[in-house]
Amino acid sequence: MRREGCDPNDVRMSDVLCDFCGREWGESLPMVEGHLGSCICGDCLRDAYRALVVAGGGGAGGSGHGACRLCREERDERSWSGALPGARVCRRCVRQSAAVLQKDPDLGWRKPES
Repeated sequence: MRREGCDPNDVRMSDVLCDFCGREWGESLPMVEGHLGSCICGDCLRDAYRALVVAGGGGAGGSGHGACRLCREERDERSWSGALPGARVCRRCVRQSAAVLQKDPDLGWRKPES
């Protein structure tokens, strides 16, 4: 998500906000971008990964529960809800986003373990 009023022709790091907690992207807070500019920060991704992958929990998925903010699909699988209203991410996007962040050695982000 982008900060309200940001210049679409000059988007800065501080204009990019996590769709799940609202924090701004910064040097110490990695982000993964989904479809249509949606983003999840490393902290929210860590919480979602713990809930969905490590613990095998999360909220019910499927029709009527809302689309994933990252892939924009309403998937029939468990999802994680962030602090912001309507902020849901599906298990597939959590796994894919975690793999992306972990691949970058400069970030130092690691998938949570049990």
